[in-house]
Amino acid sequence: MKLPRIAAIVAFVLAALGIIGALTGPIVLLPAALIPLLAGIGILRKRVWSAYGLAMYLFAQLLLGVFLLLRNKSSDAVAQIVVLAIFIPLFFLAGRSLSAVGSQRGAAWPWIVLSATTTLPLVFIQAFVIPTGAMEDTLLIGDHILVRRFPMPGFGRGDLIVFAYPIDRSQTFIKRVIGIPGERIKIVDKIVYVNGVALREPYVLHKAPYPDSYRDNLPSEPNASFAETAKEMLKNNVVNGEVVVPPGKYFVLGDNRDNSLDSRYWGFVGPGDLIGKPLLIYDSEEQSSSSGGKPSATSRVRWNRLFKVL
Repeated sequence: MKLPRIAAIVAFVLAALGIIGALTGPIVLLPAALIPLLAGIGILRKRVWSAYGLAMYLFAQLLLGVFLLLRNKSSDAVAQIVVLAIFIPLFFLAGRSLSAVGSQRGAAWPWIVLSATTTLPLVFIQAFVIPTGAMEDTLLIGDHILVRRFPMPGFGRGDLIVFAYPIDRSQTFIKRVIGIPGERIKIVDKIVYVNGVALREPYVLHKAPYPDSYRDNLPSEPNASFAETAKEMLKNNVVNGEVVVPPGKYFVLGDNRDNSLDSRYWGFVGPGDLIGKPLLIYDSEEQSSSSGGKPSATSRVRWNRLFKVL
């Protein structure tokens, strides 16, 4: 039975590549790398559903890749789809070959459950990586987060929110909701007031060693070149010295308050900008200065941040 042997070898190669990828990247991917390893062992032991099951698992990943391609227009999804389309027939035919000679079938239900549980949740959530320090120390550069996209959650004051940057929708931002529709916002000497009451914000950092007349006070006269949407906010949404959040929109700020490009500089988040609400940090890697602030093979996992609920 040459085909099952080839399939087993390919499964071991996929497992090895997955393990290497998990050890040099998101460590939480390690369990997924063990799936082809277990399938390869099962194929060598002539169990039909080890081959069929891996084909089913890869087919589920292919469907997920198509979904992500439609949702994110990601070139990585295209490569994933092509690779999976090559290997799925191999494992299916290996299962057919084992079945034809009367090999032990094994159980189908673990593979059905595995395929469903590793695919369906990703239809409702999306993974993002934090690229800037605008939300320190709530979120650090190199944090990998899961965001609930569907069904779209409601947002209240204090919630973290992921959205398309209104000025350049190809960029994704994450900030904290400070004002919901109808609320009045004012900032005086870095202290945020909502409806006349000072907010208690234990999550906020102030790192700038110097004051800024606009950054630290809102509404006030802009002292730099701002987006037109920010100018419109200051022109059309200021009542009695307070910014009034219009219906259906949100006023958001970064937790690293002195180093955040947020509603102060480009206005409100609209309903068409919303992506979802962060759920948890599923991986976190310290950034290597030698790699320009990006994860590298020598990046260290921040174990204390794994699976932190947001």
